Amino acid sequence: MGYKSMAACVADLEKNGHLIRIKEEVDPHLEMASIHLRVHAAKGPAILFENVKGSKFPAVSNLFGTVERSRFIFRDTLDDVKKMVQLKGDPSIALKNPLKYAGVPSAALKALPLKSRFGAPILKNKTQIDKLPLIHHWPMDGGAYVTLPIVYTEDAEKPGVMNSNLGMYRIQLTGNDFIPNEEIGLHYQIHRGIGVHQTKANALGKPLHVSIFVGGPPSHSFAAVMPLPEGLSELTFAGALGGRRFRYTNKDGHTLSSEADFVITGKVFPKENKPEGPFGDHLGYYSLKHDFPLMKVDQVYHRDGAIWPFTVVGRPPQEDTSFGDLIHEITGSIIPKEIPGLHEVNAVDEAGVHPLLFAIGSERYTPYLETKQPAELLTIANHILGFGQMSLAKFLFISAKEDAPELNLHDKEGFFKHILERVDWNRDLHFQTKTTIDTLDYSSKDLNAGSKVVIAAVGVPKRVLGTEKPSLDFPEIVSGFECAFDGVLAIQLNKFTDYESEEKLIQTLCTCLSKQKEKLNDFPLIVICDDARFIAKTFSNLIWSAFTRANPSHDIYGVDSFVEHKHWGCKSSLIIDCRMKPHNAPYLVLDPEVEKRVDAMGAAGGALHGII
Repeated sequence: MGYKSMAACVADLEKNGHLIRIKEEVDPHLEMASIHLRVHAAKGPAILFENVKGSKFPAVSNLFGTVERSRFIFRDTLDDVKKMVQLKGDPSIALKNPLKYAGVPSAALKALPLKSRFGAPILKNKTQIDKLPLIHHWPMDGGAYVTLPIVYTEDAEKPGVMNSNLGMYRIQLTGNDFIPNEEIGLHYQIHRGIGVHQTKANALGKPLHVSIFVGGPPSHSFAAVMPLPEGLSELTFAGALGGRRFRYTNKDGHTLSSEADFVITGKVFPKENKPEGPFGDHLGYYSLKHDFPLMKVDQVYHRDGAIWPFTVVGRPPQEDTSFGDLIHEITGSIIPKEIPGLHEVNAVDEAGVHPLLFAIGSERYTPYLETKQPAELLTIANHILGFGQMSLAKFLFISAKEDAPELNLHDKEGFFKHILERVDWNRDLHFQTKTTIDTLDYSSKDLNAGSKVVIAAVGVPKRVLGTEKPSLDFPEIVSGFECAFDGVLAIQLNKFTDYESEEKLIQTLCTCLSKQKEKLNDFPLIVICDDARFIAKTFSNLIWSAFTRANPSHDIYGVDSFVEHKHWGCKSSLIIDCRMKPHNAPYLVLDPEVEKRVDAMGAAGGALHGII
């Protein structure tokens, strides 16, 4: 069904058993976030907080907490949207099965934005920033944030809704040096459409007009995270997925969503920045304080009966995981058509998405040779690293479809084993140094900058992966080790100090292991860590630790390593140092006093009893 408002969605979810109401007063400072995290971890329902301390507005979270609930919300439109995407990839399929795609033209008509002619609900009321639900998510956060914002901007050279951009860029409402009610922080990462718009506005010497929509039909929130090509407005996707054309109106030089629950309008002036952050982010660490664009607030509008939606991000999986799963479900069929030879790709959520990418491609360049080496896979890998937001991948593992036709990327553990069985560290490492990485990735000392590595493995298995700890002799610097996964050893060293010192220590370790390399034949990968037992506990712990904390150019070592004509490789095990370093951002840790209060809420009965 095409929801006309957030309230309509909330009512539908409650009617169908997908939502609970909390009538007791809850503090937006950490308590609401703690409740959300617990309910989400239990795969529980959406939560309507009716009584938010310090605000007259109710708030809702966990709307998209499971893929199943997300599909339920979009149950009447999802299939047609998938078909639209399929037709974009191959229009001829409509000729082969016209009845299957008969509903697509109707869905396409709903993609066209519609200007409101007889007033807009959003213009009925005005408020101020400090009257909103000021939700503080993690203890070290710099202030209150909007975590489901729909940030709208237009192209200064080609104004209008069809050249607009919607993005979900976090908004800091309070704290730091922001003037209360007059200034807010606008944080956006690299490779985002708003950056193009701000660049054009700056070149013209004009402020960038920004409208932040909060709430409204849930398709609008989903459209803001949809990775559409530059120049294609997300408003069209919002209409198609919502089964209802995106309604908008204009006021004082700003474009407003007519059906949003809240709209904050303002301007970003050239070269005006202020410190934003810290913020507990979706890699499981804090995003630290840096200068980002300053938005000067013009107005804050809200409709009657407005509901404030929010989410909480942290170490995955969290609610935003459902966004990623649904995006993959919608677009998974088209990406391989955009990159010749690519069969499947998966940005690994457990590793924070951009730090780790798995891919399966074709290897068809030399079918006449019995001995295989990566060739077409490297062409595909270079294409991936130049394609949309996949270009932010830091570690890219890619294998050949021909080696295991049954292999798929839903089986992440199976794919990882497949790579480790075949990889040849002499040839299969391909680095990019001093390049761009995800803004939220603090494995490098520099914001937005770091390195990448492609690991391409083809051919028949070269080894049987070890599953039991080998008998190894270590120098005194090693305080313990575990078999963390098939073919992977976790070796625990003391706390990282600095690269100059640690390189000498790791070289000592490599020299020791080189003398025992026959015992490492079944263990192609070693991770150096702070806590070997934690790494070995789950596959999720392994890939989260190894790939979020490591900068390939700085943190990859090898037993019997070498440089040959500027190519780096190693003849025995590859080593990744995933210890916490001084420049890494701190872990997200909950406040124990708040957790005690939330424990008491659950014990007291009511809607949360039995859920938290």
